[in-house]
Amino acid sequence: MAFYNSKCYLNINRNLAVNCKKLVVYVLFFCFLLSCKNKSEREEAIAQIPVTIEIERFDRSFAGLTKDNLADLKLKYPFLFAKQYADSIWLNRSKDTIQIELNKEVEKAFPDLSREKEQLLSLFQHITYYFPEISTPKVVTITSDVDYRNSVVIAKGLLIISLDVYLGEDHHFYESIQKYLRQNFKREQILPNVAAAYAKNLVGPIRERTFLGNLISFGKELYLTDKFLPDYSDAQKIGYSDEQYAWAQANEEEIWRYFIDKQLLYSTESDLLSRFLYPAPFSKFYLQEIDKEAPDRIGQFIGWQIVAAYMKNNNVSLRQLVLADAETIFNRSKYKPAR
Repeated sequence: MAFYNSKCYLNINRNLAVNCKKLVVYVLFFCFLLSCKNKSEREEAIAQIPVTIEIERFDRSFAGLTKDNLADLKLKYPFLFAKQYADSIWLNRSKDTIQIELNKEVEKAFPDLSREKEQLLSLFQHITYYFPEISTPKVVTITSDVDYRNSVVIAKGLLIISLDVYLGEDHHFYESIQKYLRQNFKREQILPNVAAAYAKNLVGPIRERTFLGNLISFGKELYLTDKFLPDYSDAQKIGYSDEQYAWAQANEEEIWRYFIDKQLLYSTESDLLSRFLYPAPFSKFYLQEIDKEAPDRIGQFIGWQIVAAYMKNNNVSLRQLVLADAETIFNRSKYKPAR
């Protein structure tokens, strides 16, 4: 009859456990190196894509508007001059005291856009790499009476950026605007907003009425934005402060459990959109201890994590992601937030 030495047995198992842990570390490290190599090679290829970017400062041209140059300006930028308005409207507006102050503050904040030009160049190299059918637009900067709902407009080969929406969240122009909106009225948010606008165009309108359908649609947009701007922080991509993003990460499992426990995924109640997906002072769980801390649009964050899990666990392209339906993405994502 064979006997075993308990100390020897424990030592063998302990050694096996240590060796297994080392093996796991080596495998993970190898996968990390391989991922970094693939990412580096991809970024090198993207950097070689020929893209030309020019930024036309219509904001400056309008600041210098006169009766003599109005016709030329209308000919060059017909899309910025509504035909139903007489020339006198534009001339009077250019002399308006508020417009003059707008011009001064924009010029003070943006005397040079060379940084944005380089950033846009990189952005459109990434967009072209993944979606070569998208042509590089004509980029035009304007002032828009702080029309923050349309701070970035894409239309017919044009990219129009309202610089007066990016003067800094504490600028006196924004005193009457709620803090949750103006926290992103800063220069650093221009490129994330541009990338998000292109991502939104690619994903298209939300076709599924369920809460899950909306989560996935916003998740697609954020995942595309992530790929278009690899050098930006995740917080910038979603428009959160670092503290807000850290809260979302720390509470991901609890947020997901709430959605499941309340059976929200397949609900079509419209109030879920304003509670969890649209800009607001905070996300509304109707739980006093959470609502004070939860950033708005927390459903977008969860949708992003689901889509990221889907892309990690399935060999699909960005184009295939855009076309995939919400149910397929959810079922194949194997999404399970870590505790």
